Amino acid sequence: MQGWIEVALRSFVGFILLIAIGRIFVRKPIGETSQLEFGLIAAVSIILAIGSIQLAIPISYLLVALLIWAGGTIGIAFFSLKNASFRSTIFGKGIPIMKDGKILEDNMKKHQLTTDELLRKLRAKQVFQVADVEFAVLEGNGELNVLVKKEQQPLTAKMLHHHVPPVKEPETVIMDGKILHEPLATRGLSQEWLKTELKNMDAIVENVFMAQIDEYGQLTIDLFDDILQVPQPTELPLLEASIKKVNADMELFALDTENVQAKKTYKWCAEQMKQVHDMVSPFIKS
Repeated sequence: MQGWIEVALRSFVGFILLIAIGRIFVRKPIGETSQLEFGLIAAVSIILAIGSIQLAIPISYLLVALLIWAGGTIGIAFFSLKNASFRSTIFGKGIPIMKDGKILEDNMKKHQLTTDELLRKLRAKQVFQVADVEFAVLEGNGELNVLVKKEQQPLTAKMLHHHVPPVKEPETVIMDGKILHEPLATRGLSQEWLKTELKNMDAIVENVFMAQIDEYGQLTIDLFDDILQVPQPTELPLLEASIKKVNADMELFALDTENVQAKKTYKWCAEQMKQVHDMVSPFIKS
């Protein structure tokens, strides 16, 4: 066999093996891997790369080396999922760097974390003042996770006792001009509904680069032609306008009639519509 053909075959097989091993082992970004994980992946890659061009190395030797390194890598991943003690031994565990607002200098020295590195990691978490930190932990992969003090945390709807609508995952129903049937079925919608909505927007499936259904069932689209203007969804604004109109009509009827009982009824209806508007307002304005 000619040398270049053997190199091509070895490279192709090595490329496929690397993809397969990566799919089995790597399920997170490289930036989130530990030093050990990165080293194991790099070792497997180097073995495959060298084996692709070093024709003097028998394939059986390469397979043995690959079996040990790749098998060990996958074995570590498997046992890490099964045993917490093994996982902590191999990858380490989170170490407190700040506690109760105080910097733990001994832990910083133990893990060779300098003051400049601590400040840089805090800035990466949008924390620019050490005094704002209640607790900080250095994870096994070198990432610093921070809990700021209560008074520095952003307000939430729960703190303000406000009722907010539940969040529902948007579904992408068109991508690259093609309908995605599974997301449509997840929302209990049909192609006919989708095409009708597109028709109302003066669009067709083939001209839509991407279309999504939000948590309220509204369809938003992005066209291939960026010059064309896409009309915004109007269902929720129309609903709010209708509720306000009914409320205004009830108040007008109450002012217009001389009948005491009718006036009382109209005022009661107006108050009910106001309560309805208050209830649905968080959903409409989200």
